[in-house]
Amino acid sequence: MRDTAEIERGIAAFARSGNGGLIVAPSASESEHRDLIVALAARYRLPTVYGFRSAVAAGGLIAYGPELADQYRHAAGYVDRILKGEKPADLPVQAPTKFALIVNLKTAKALGLTIPSGLLAGADEVVE
Repeated sequence: MRDTAEIERGIAAFARSGNGGLIVAPSASESEHRDLIVALAARYRLPTVYGFRSAVAAGGLIAYGPELADQYRHAAGYVDRILKGEKPADLPVQAPTKFALIVNLKTAKALGLTIPSGLLAGADEVVE
C-alpha cells in the first residue's frame, strides 16, 4: 500500500473480514505511515505485529524484529574494514543475529487481549 487512502481502505476491508490480525512488514512506507497504521489497527481492534520497536512505542501491540543497535555496530565494522582497504564486494553479506520482542500491555488491554505468560517471559521489553 502506497498512500494514506490505500492504507485506510485496506485495513478497513481486512477488519471486515472477521477474526484476524495484521503483520506489518518493515518498509519505507510503513515507517512513513506508522502512526496511521497504529491508529487504524486500534480503531478496528486488530492485533498487529510490527517489525520495529518504534511502532510499539507509538501504541502498537507487538514488535519482533532485528535489534537495530546491533545492526549499526556491524555496519561500523564494515566501514572500518572498507577504510582499511578491503573491497566492499569481498565482504560477506550478513543477516541479523539479534532480535527483540516487545509487547505493549496497555494496547493488549485496550484490545481485550490477555498476553500469555510464556510470551511475556520471553519478551525483551514489556511496555506498561
